[in-house]
Amino acid sequence: MKQQTKRLLKSLCMAVGIILLSAVDPLAGYAAERTIDIKHLGEGQSIVRVDARAKYLLLPVEESSPESKLYMIVDNDVVRTFNVRLAVNKVDYFVPVDLSGYADKHISFNFQLAPESALCWKEMKLSDQFDSSNREKFRPAYHFSPAWGWMNDPNGMVYKDGEYHLFYQYNPYGSMWGNMHWGHAISKDLIHWEHQPVAIAPDALGTIFSGSCVVDKDNTAGFGAGAIVAFYTSASDRQVQSMAYSLDNGRTFKKYDRNPILTSTQRDFRDPKVFWHKESNKWIMVLAVGQEMQLYSSPNLKDWTYESSFGEGQGAHAGVWECPDLIELPVKGTELKKWVLICNINPGGPFGGSATQYFVGAFDGKQFVNESPALTKWMDYGKDHYATVTWSNAPEDRKIALAWMSNWEYANNVPTLQYRSANSVPRDLVLYTKNGQTYLSSTPSPEVLKLRGKAQKKGSFKVDRSHEVNPVLPDPTGTYEIEIKFKNNGADIMSFQLFNSKGEEVEMRYNLLDNTFTMDRRNSGITDFSKTFATATSAPISAAKEYTLRLLVDKSSIEAFDGNGEFVMTNLVFPEEPYNRISFHAKGGAFTVTSLTIYPFK
Repeated sequence: MKQQTKRLLKSLCMAVGIILLSAVDPLAGYAAERTIDIKHLGEGQSIVRVDARAKYLLLPVEESSPESKLYMIVDNDVVRTFNVRLAVNKVDYFVPVDLSGYADKHISFNFQLAPESALCWKEMKLSDQFDSSNREKFRPAYHFSPAWGWMNDPNGMVYKDGEYHLFYQYNPYGSMWGNMHWGHAISKDLIHWEHQPVAIAPDALGTIFSGSCVVDKDNTAGFGAGAIVAFYTSASDRQVQSMAYSLDNGRTFKKYDRNPILTSTQRDFRDPKVFWHKESNKWIMVLAVGQEMQLYSSPNLKDWTYESSFGEGQGAHAGVWECPDLIELPVKGTELKKWVLICNINPGGPFGGSATQYFVGAFDGKQFVNESPALTKWMDYGKDHYATVTWSNAPEDRKIALAWMSNWEYANNVPTLQYRSANSVPRDLVLYTKNGQTYLSSTPSPEVLKLRGKAQKKGSFKVDRSHEVNPVLPDPTGTYEIEIKFKNNGADIMSFQLFNSKGEEVEMRYNLLDNTFTMDRRNSGITDFSKTFATATSAPISAAKEYTLRLLVDKSSIEAFDGNGEFVMTNLVFPEEPYNRISFHAKGGAFTVTSLTIYPFK
């Protein structure tokens, strides 16, 4: 009788265009049913009414579909607007729309541009759960990535009360760029991260582009001593700067009621980096404006005065400048400190697409002066290192950098679906001198050492033609660190390959004829998603008899760090199976691997 009643109710509801979705118990009766009521209005317009007793509305996504604009309406007011690529012919994955907080409210969605024949109308679901467990073979094990959806620039990184806060450019409604929010995660050790709810969502001023956070220890803004204050770009037809603040250690933010705090007639006007300059007793904001950086000052974080611009005739200019940072760093082996202006550029990187350049010089609270205007300096010589910025308020005045580990040439197309993009490992920054110039040195933050398992030492061996060490790991997982020490005995080229049983490989080589280190990923695995992915990248090296190299390998990325801190190279890879073998080759002479140590990661 119970089943007959249920079938009758379903038949009656279907007759008026209502789709019934069961709760956890499919036989719980009509009282436990959740409903989706879909009405098509023609010309791609549809209205969907949902039952708010469910926590999520799950939307089916097909990435090849065009974007549909969706308006979430509660009691006749629009509370959320975003774009989603609704499934037309097939479902690539689902994304959740959070309905919590609207219990006993009338919720409806106005969809635009989604055809009546689209598959999404049959696959749309109501649920109390959303499965964000890892279903991606390429998801990194120890690099941060979002639980689902798209991520790009690290934003608002700040340390307070034993916690590192990472905010980031985030699309919760698809794994391609769009709908920019600030996602949020918290860590106590820079390695293990806890996902948090969205920190800052779009509003009437626009979507939420990149920015920074500070701890207002002395309550200069009047929000409260110790408030975390966030600065971000509100992006709509124009780009303006806005502010929000948190009084609960970053768990929730309240937007400043007089946003925007800074405007411009320039179309590219974004990515505010704010810090306290104790010498001038003011807050400083650095903004990316077209192909220059503009500097502003403020006593209270609300009222800003233009100070100067930097950029004309300096560095690379093949693309727009973005995501600035201005930090003071010690010079190794001296008592000196110098200022470093970090400038991300897209396109215009040394190997195409996006990359991070930097300038070393002096800053007096008003103007930055580059000490080497004739040189262009790159922070990382890989293809996949962008939007690099540092943590604010880090303990012991550490300058800890983090980068988005991708490239705008193909970031939307890499072979993952549930999520896209990860960050680099955190890196501590200092300066060093070479040939009369001052350069930036990046090394993995000491916290990364905690990932190491028991060392596997392979001993010393000479390479006059080739030598294979097999396997790299007895139970390969694709997540490990390798430290290699080389001694040259007259070779022109010292090279080695990480490879697997399918013949996929990444070759790395020291060319002692032109003093370069190269990483070649042309045969690394899946590369056909982009014409520009299969490539080799090179970094200059100093002529020496001995070299040390640290390789951090994590399923879909390789980060190579020179042992003396002179270069870093970050590249994505997508092998069909992990690289579990390594071989060495010499050309024009011989060399010795004096030490080969492999650390499986915990």
